[in-house]
Amino acid sequence: MPNKSNQHQGHSTNRKPAYNKNQVQKGDTLIYALGGLGEVGKNMYCYEYENEICIVDCGVLFPGDELLGVDYVIPDYHHLIRMNKKRKFLVITHGHEDHIGGIPFLLKQVQIDAIYAPRFAKALILKKLSEHKGLEKTPIIEIDENSSIKTRYFTVGFFNTIHSIPDSLGVLITTPNGSIVHTGDFKFDLTPVGTNADYQKMAYIGVMQPDLLMADSTNAGVEEFSISEKDVASEILEIMRNAKHRMIIATFASNVYRVNQIIEAALRCGRKIAVFGRSMENVVDIARKMGVIKIKNSQILSPEELSRTPDNEVCIICTGSQGEPLAALSRIASGTHRYIHLKPSDTVVFSSSPIPGNASSINKIIDKLFRSGATVLSKSVLNNLHTTGHASREEQKLMLQLIRPRYFMPIHGEYKMLMQHRQTAIDTGMPPENIFVCANGDILILRDHEIIQSDWRYQGDDIYVDGNDISGLSTAVLKDRRILADNGLVAVIIAIDSKENKILSRPIIVSRGFVFIKDSQALIKEAEFIVGASLQEKMKEKTTFSEIKNCIRSTLEPFLYKKTHRNPIVIPVILNSKQTMEEITKKRAAHDRSKKPYRRKENKDNKNKEAQ
Repeated sequence: MPNKSNQHQGHSTNRKPAYNKNQVQKGDTLIYALGGLGEVGKNMYCYEYENEICIVDCGVLFPGDELLGVDYVIPDYHHLIRMNKKRKFLVITHGHEDHIGGIPFLLKQVQIDAIYAPRFAKALILKKLSEHKGLEKTPIIEIDENSSIKTRYFTVGFFNTIHSIPDSLGVLITTPNGSIVHTGDFKFDLTPVGTNADYQKMAYIGVMQPDLLMADSTNAGVEEFSISEKDVASEILEIMRNAKHRMIIATFASNVYRVNQIIEAALRCGRKIAVFGRSMENVVDIARKMGVIKIKNSQILSPEELSRTPDNEVCIICTGSQGEPLAALSRIASGTHRYIHLKPSDTVVFSSSPIPGNASSINKIIDKLFRSGATVLSKSVLNNLHTTGHASREEQKLMLQLIRPRYFMPIHGEYKMLMQHRQTAIDTGMPPENIFVCANGDILILRDHEIIQSDWRYQGDDIYVDGNDISGLSTAVLKDRRILADNGLVAVIIAIDSKENKILSRPIIVSRGFVFIKDSQALIKEAEFIVGASLQEKMKEKTTFSEIKNCIRSTLEPFLYKKTHRNPIVIPVILNSKQTMEEITKKRAAHDRSKKPYRRKENKDNKNKEAQ
């Protein structure tokens, strides 16, 4: 009788594998983010078809206090490095650091054919690349709302949006499988400062019914329409008129329109401008060259002229609105600024809102300012000293209604913000199954005007940058810094004679940030004895320096954890020299001798006192 199971197995081997529509097929358009999802910063979104990749934005994320010694966080570019044979071009929506700050690091590792950037962003990128040798070769092509980029597979068009920096653009990307609208950072302001949003073009795009909308989610939890920039300008002008003495205003250097409003208000009130903070000075300089900020040289005060100018004719614009320790306002508040010393008559204005996580730093600065007697004004329900550059929930609804996409993917925000934006889209009538809340590295497939989430994903990790290092070593170094901060360091110094294969002296243990040595002499001596005994055993046979180091670590680390419940970094130091060890032994003996006479004298003095 034939075996049915074998028949079934034989039948199954001839069956073709089932078609899985979630797997990437040849001819698909792939959509994925390497940064910007689940976080506010390091925005980088990729659109890939065949041998072309369109990249939108390339930003950095500024680290929090938990990232010790890290200057920037950038996306992991390994996928783009692996795809170096594919043609890649970079499109920039606007000139903020979370959208352009990663460009130098990207160009050092990835071949980019061209960078397309709006006017103001182009000027900022050129300034940034001038600080990095060899990166000026990549062509930077200026674009505006009427520009069009055409490659073999992509057609990219643009429309004006409103943001806190000039020349902010939304992007329409057309691929062989369908079209995608990428908003960049945006808001709707019915009385804007600068260029208005292109409502007509957005509505026209909506008539064509694009397949996917990818929209800014930063303020998805804010209910009402945001305050107009003109309302903020009126508030600042009123404060300026009422102030009788010196004005100090802190704001974001990147908020070019706000900086311009402050300057215009100061000039109307007969005040001259002094600018402090490197980023603020750079932005004002570029904005003046481009005509965005109009101010004469005679209306700008040099640092030396401040002390010679009456207080009621001075307005100081500076960085530090987020409590950054090295920013101008922090140094002013601490009394360490070279040119500015606080006076009780000063009025200090924060024209900004705290970025999440910065509230405690800002409060410390405000407390110091109050202690100096200055009048401090910050955004509250009682004033309009700041407005956001990102769309609130109602403005996000308007964008959804204008574009009318078939599918939706919230971008640019923490996970909570993405989920809130998802709910907003559902409220406007978008089917929940047509909304994709993704993480960095997740892949959406655009196939014949249909969006599918792939089973596969790319690497979407963070890379920590210390200085200009982009090797990724900083990522590993950060772990050591955390261990050092929490548990400290223990160095074990041993002297050996490798020719005779013997230890010349007992190990010497030095501790930093682990235990207080004076109170832990017994622990240190015991540790030295245990390491010495282990090494004596190890040195009975021929060994290598690497094996000696491993012996020290494997002996000392468990002992220290058992005694203290802490895991310090253990660093073995091997001296393969008789002469060096003899010098160390002499120094130790001399140190011990220098202590003994002092102790004898101290005892003698005590006896004399007792006799008296």
